[in-house]
Amino acid sequence: MSDSEDITEFASIVERIERGEVPIKNIERELICPICKELFTHPLILPCQHSVCHKCVRELLMLNHEDSFDAGSECSLPGSPRSRVPSPSMERLDRLVRSGSISSQGWRRGSVTPRVTTIACPGCQHDIDLGERGISMLFRNFTLESIVERYRQAARAAIAIMCNICKPPQLQEATKSCMDCKASFCNECFKLHHPWGTPKAQHEYVGPTTNFRPKVLMCPEHEMEKVNMYCEVCRRPVCHLCKLGGSHANHKVTSMSSAYKILKEKLAKSIHYLISKEDQVRTQITDLELLINQTEENGQLAERRANDHFERLFETLQERKAEMLRSIEQSRNRRLEQLKGQVEEYQGMLENSGLVGYAQEVLKETDQSCFVQTAKQLHIRIQRATESLRTFHPAADPCFDEFVLDTSREETLLKEMCFGGVPDPPLIDLSSSKVYNEAMICWRLSDDHLPTDHHILEYRRLGGPSQSPSQEDGEDNGAWRTTDRVYGPSTVVCDLEADSLYSFRVRSCRNSMFSPYSPEVTFHTPPAPAFGFLFNDKCGFSTDRLILNKRRDTVESVAGMAFLLAAERVQTGSYIGLDYIIGDTGISQGRHYWAFKVEPYSYMVKVGVASDTKLLEWFHNPRDTSSPRYDHDSGHDSGSEDACYELSQPFTLLTLGMGKLFIPKSSSSSSVSTANASSCDPGGRVLPMPQRLGVCLNYDACRVYFFDADTMRCLYERQVDCSGTMYPAFGLLGSGKVQLEEFVAAKRLTF
Repeated sequence: MSDSEDITEFASIVERIERGEVPIKNIERELICPICKELFTHPLILPCQHSVCHKCVRELLMLNHEDSFDAGSECSLPGSPRSRVPSPSMERLDRLVRSGSISSQGWRRGSVTPRVTTIACPGCQHDIDLGERGISMLFRNFTLESIVERYRQAARAAIAIMCNICKPPQLQEATKSCMDCKASFCNECFKLHHPWGTPKAQHEYVGPTTNFRPKVLMCPEHEMEKVNMYCEVCRRPVCHLCKLGGSHANHKVTSMSSAYKILKEKLAKSIHYLISKEDQVRTQITDLELLINQTEENGQLAERRANDHFERLFETLQERKAEMLRSIEQSRNRRLEQLKGQVEEYQGMLENSGLVGYAQEVLKETDQSCFVQTAKQLHIRIQRATESLRTFHPAADPCFDEFVLDTSREETLLKEMCFGGVPDPPLIDLSSSKVYNEAMICWRLSDDHLPTDHHILEYRRLGGPSQSPSQEDGEDNGAWRTTDRVYGPSTVVCDLEADSLYSFRVRSCRNSMFSPYSPEVTFHTPPAPAFGFLFNDKCGFSTDRLILNKRRDTVESVAGMAFLLAAERVQTGSYIGLDYIIGDTGISQGRHYWAFKVEPYSYMVKVGVASDTKLLEWFHNPRDTSSPRYDHDSGHDSGSEDACYELSQPFTLLTLGMGKLFIPKSSSSSSVSTANASSCDPGGRVLPMPQRLGVCLNYDACRVYFFDADTMRCLYERQVDCSGTMYPAFGLLGSGKVQLEEFVAAKRLTF
């Protein structure tokens, strides 16, 4: 759709609004002041582009001003802004400001109280500094004011606007309003007060209204100047004096007509886009209503489940309480019986009662045989009673300490339980996470997240080319494994299998409440263990054009004065040589993988492997090896290069530069990933440079592979002569930068 059609569509929308085809209730929320919650009255535009009623801004300033007084100040007025004092009319306030009785900030001039010129926008909560001029620096939002007035009239359509000139009882309904006279007239009064041939006949008139806006918008800072430009920095109209020497002198401004055209076209296109997506909006509203119903149902289900959980807890506590009370009662009865029996026994030791009384009666027996028969057993009892007097011990312990419960731990656990504020799920940071035979997984939380106690990372193996069918059917395949609690935003997972696909997810815990799982992310482990090394700053390192950081994991080539001086040799048939740098650790067996990042701005960088003998040739004879005809992987289409490319060389270098990766010509000893274009097409040899590049050297098989380290897609592989010790090799020409991956460098630095 063309711009003119968009504007036409926008005009039709405005006409629909003006004709009342859009009900007021549909847009009433856009016409409500965020402070007084009523329809806007003389709205002002704040610097943040939100609108607030004039009286509401005044009351905010007055409230802030009163807060700056001491508690006993007679100027301090209690209560809310609306209950303190009645809001004066806009005209009266303006007269007070112009007369100097009240400044723009709402207090008397000459007051020793510091000026309060900052308010918090109720729309975005940003602090708004109104400056020295205060409210007088703000524009009235006449457009919003007109829309509010139209909808006020639509809401009270039955209430007519009466003529301001007619006198009762001949009061007539107004038919038009004069914007210059700022009054409404009936037909007769309008003709009477705007006779033909007079200047008043040229006045602008509209339909009946109570909203009289000025014909020209004047600059609030330079009251006699019309606004004719738009400041793109402050996003407000300005006059030419504001641009020449005012606060907008260094700001970018455009003409008012240009700003009007651009903003109106943007608004028209935005409205047209929303209207064209009406079906989609209705579908999304239906989805939201369904979500509301689901939320209501799930909330009720959660309440029932919570009630069930607590009921079970209460039942368990009641059972344990009843059991404990029974035990206490049984123990108490048993002890009472023992103590009461002991009391009865001791009471028998008293004279004329019990055992002693019985013994006294036995002593009265005169028959010797009968006395002996009874006294023997009685004497034993008397001895026992005598012994108990010497070693008195209560028959039972009156203390019930064994029934005292220590529930402090359980109480702490219950208090720590939090049922509101489930933490938001974290998100795994793909750019910071790295996976080798170990994985460093990083995640981040939302900006407004609640504090968390710890995180739990889970991972599982999804499969790999080397996985056998028996392994795929095993119990461990696809099963989630959990790490220990993690108290930071990252963790390291060890012992991952090579050339396998792993899935990771993480969730947070707060007060025993777990967040939902983060979206699963997958990483492919390299085909070989990570090979740790740093850049070698001794062997062949050029300090003139290469800069190595202290950690020796980043090298940068600077095309400085030395590079320009060397360029003079081009006129004599020589070539500028590459500046080579190698790893400080060699490879003599096994399979090894390393990864690095080449900055996109790099002019030319060669990466790969080279044997110790080839490196000696490069470092001792740089002039010959700098020629494209002797660099078999330079990418030039020279005849000698094609002739010798079939042979297995003691080095393989891949060329990157200017945001591109250049695949060498294929041969019988090399292959390109099937995802790439045909090698017969020269254009198919140029690929976008990966964010991270990986190199895998299989020393025993004499083969080297180049991977996109993010997707682990093989970009290029080739046979290489591994007759000696092989080193990671890098060559830089012009500006460029190579940075080793953190895992590669960290292993070596730890060693």
